[in-house]
Amino acid sequence: MELKNIYDFFSSKTRELTEQWYDNLDKTGSRGVYSSDSADTIAAVKEQNHQFHQFFIKIFQNDRNAFKKNLENWIIKVAHDEAHGHTPIHEIIREFHGTQHQYLELLNEYFKLHKDHYSLDEMFYLNKLITDTMGEVIEWYTKEYNQNAENKLLAQQELILELSTPVIALNDHIALLPLVGEIDTHRARILLEKTLEDCARLNIDHLLLDLSGVVVIDTMVAHQIFHLVESLSLIGVKTHLSGIRPEIAQTAIQLGLDFNDISINSSLSKAIKAVDI
Repeated sequence: MELKNIYDFFSSKTRELTEQWYDNLDKTGSRGVYSSDSADTIAAVKEQNHQFHQFFIKIFQNDRNAFKKNLENWIIKVAHDEAHGHTPIHEIIREFHGTQHQYLELLNEYFKLHKDHYSLDEMFYLNKLITDTMGEVIEWYTKEYNQNAENKLLAQQELILELSTPVIALNDHIALLPLVGEIDTHRARILLEKTLEDCARLNIDHLLLDLSGVVVIDTMVAHQIFHLVESLSLIGVKTHLSGIRPEIAQTAIQLGLDFNDISINSSLSKAIKAVDI
């Protein structure tokens, strides 16, 4: 089946498709990029839509590799676009389906103009080609969109964890690390890495590690805290523990952790007095 004429027909309609799409877009009921009244954003989203048409209609050129390569670049760029990142995924999928409807309507228009040149089977084939390919595109885009969202969430969680382990300089050589809330294995790892970096950067000699805000510490985390104390010792930082709850002390004893060489105080105020700030 000769597809060049179909490609040329679709290619001549890409700008019209974009303008038709934007005119029919539900701008009041949408959120994110589709509801923007910024001239720059509107121009950008129209251009992205037009590029999509240019890449998608390459399915009529029988060059699957070129089609996938061009569309892959488009999907990655748009899925990582900040404006689309603030747009609910179901609204984006809705627009993909709307674009599919445009293509099928345009294909039907072409068949009416050239009804004597195509069999019924060829018409069904081209309809299926469009719908199957659009299904692949939607799946592909959704996967990239979700992966980008997950990466952003992980980055935010890492930032929150870093902010939840603040090493506070009390003077030139003494710092405080107040721990609050639940400490799991992941947070304990961040705690180890960031505390070592901060103490080295601040040239700290004494670190007051206050655990009064920590309710529960499991076996693995207790080991991590003990490992932190040992690691700090290796870079010349003496750790002063305070606020250890009875249940945490019991966990340490059950694990056989040796705190004989570690300064331990019942409260942070006593720890501060002990280092003579």
